[in-house]
Amino acid sequence: MPVSGGPSRLLERARALLGVLGRELVKFGTVGAVCFVIDVGLFNLLRWGDAGPLADRPITAKVVSASAATLVAWAGNRWWTFRRRRHPALLRELVLFIAMNGVAMLIAVLCLGVSHYVLGLRSPLADNIAANVVGVGLGTAFRFVAYRLWVFRGTAPGAGEDAELAAAAAGGPVVAEAVADVR
Repeated sequence: MPVSGGPSRLLERARALLGVLGRELVKFGTVGAVCFVIDVGLFNLLRWGDAGPLADRPITAKVVSASAATLVAWAGNRWWTFRRRRHPALLRELVLFIAMNGVAMLIAVLCLGVSHYVLGLRSPLADNIAANVVGVGLGTAFRFVAYRLWVFRGTAPGAGEDAELAAAAAGGPVVAEAVADVR
């Protein structure tokens, strides 16, 4: 099936599509970096700081730190990363966001649990690698896909698909939206 406009038009459409996804990914990463600092900092404070109040409870410490980071992540992703895709029903969106983060938290907690209790790796370094490198890394990949597919779906009441991606896929103008999205 021939492509209207030839290879240059196809390349332009692909570039526009990647631009939209790229901007979202950079913003998602920025919000994630801030939340990573909150998560890791609070986890280590609870576990190791001044005889840590949860020194003997690594799973509880991880759940508390990830929960705090989740609330900050929701605000950052709702009002910045996916602001053009957010759902008008705030409570519905928050519940879905928390559910997706619950799954991602479970991934991190499972990694920590296997490392700490099954493999017997109980040092601060081992706990941090299991929970905050492997677990958060796997959870982050899950979150980005889940947010785009289920949480931040609509741009306005009645909007189903992401208008920017639809315009990019159709080869429509995305330059104005791209500039507006950077702000």
